[in-house]
Amino acid sequence: MSPRRLRHETYWIPRNGLYKTEVIRHHGPWRGLDDVEYATLEYVDWFNQRRLHGEIGMIPPAEFEALYYHQGTPALLAVSQ
Repeated sequence: MSPRRLRHETYWIPRNGLYKTEVIRHHGPWRGLDDVEYATLEYVDWFNQRRLHGEIGMIPPAEFEALYYHQGTPALLAVSQ
């Protein structure tokens, strides 16, 4: 297995388990693939837009990204210190 593929799998395997636990098992039973796809879209929106992330100052990742691009690198350093 190439190092790049290993990094990719190392990144996604824990997230896949989190997704399965939080969405698939807790929000079923599913009537069809359309229901699963819609639930997945809702989960990804929550994960990126509204979830509070402790490593970046208890703000959503999208808000942190907006601050980063608005203020540049100093915002990243301020949160991590």
